[in-house]
Amino acid sequence: MVNSPACQPLPEGQLEEWIPALLEASRDAAEAILEVYQRADFEVEHKSDQSPLTAADLASHRILSTALQRLTPDIPVLSEESREIPVEDRLQWPRLWVVDPLDGTREFIKRNGEFTINIALVEQQQARLGLIAVPVESNAYIGLTESGQAMHYTGYSTCEFIHTRAKCPEQPTILGSRSHGNAASSAYFQQLDQQFNHYHRVGAGSALKFCKVAEGSADFYPRMGPTSEWDTAAGQALVEAAGGRVWLADGREMRYNARTSLLNDSFLVAGDPNASWPTPTTASR
Repeated sequence: MVNSPACQPLPEGQLEEWIPALLEASRDAAEAILEVYQRADFEVEHKSDQSPLTAADLASHRILSTALQRLTPDIPVLSEESREIPVEDRLQWPRLWVVDPLDGTREFIKRNGEFTINIALVEQQQARLGLIAVPVESNAYIGLTESGQAMHYTGYSTCEFIHTRAKCPEQPTILGSRSHGNAASSAYFQQLDQQFNHYHRVGAGSALKFCKVAEGSADFYPRMGPTSEWDTAAGQALVEAAGGRVWLADGREMRYNARTSLLNDSFLVAGDPNASWPTPTTASR
């Protein structure tokens, strides 16, 4: 692991002051995404890893990158649609914005509405602020980990505080990925079958799964398979601010901008941090 240089953490009040600007940027990006989404047809390209790319991804990236650079010109932006950043430079950043301009492009292409905009502030390898916007619902979720405040904004303006379900029920609601099933996930759900007489399994796309845990409408989200740091940083901050827990499947803490790779190992998300969940016997990277 490569450690970034020490820096004085930003005060929590500073992060709160940025919320209106972050909501405005998310709303503008959401409008650009929906303009493409509502077209009769749109072109889909594929990146080198064969993941899909649309004009909506690129438009959202431009809007968010510009807004964040204007808001915090001294904090670099790591976005899924950024040009390649030299690893040796990135690992020296003590803080950065980690952005997915359109999380759930596969869901966007399917037109099922289950896609999000993810923005996280990472400081000393930990996600301190997380924003997840849901364009089709015109709303956003924001979590501030140090103060333990998690909020749901309707229309990007009307705020209510949210919290995870304090105690996991005997028949929990467990989330599965809508488009990323694999053998490791199937094996883990077999472990869950052995632990619970019954549970409610619900499919969901993108970072919406973090939102459902944070607001208490779901209890657990296991992810056995590869994700990137921009897929999870905002969601982790949101869930932890709402009272939940996010950790790697082998028990380690999830950290950001701490390695040469930007891929996460398999991880688990729980609303009740004291609930007992099985350790995966198999997990793919």
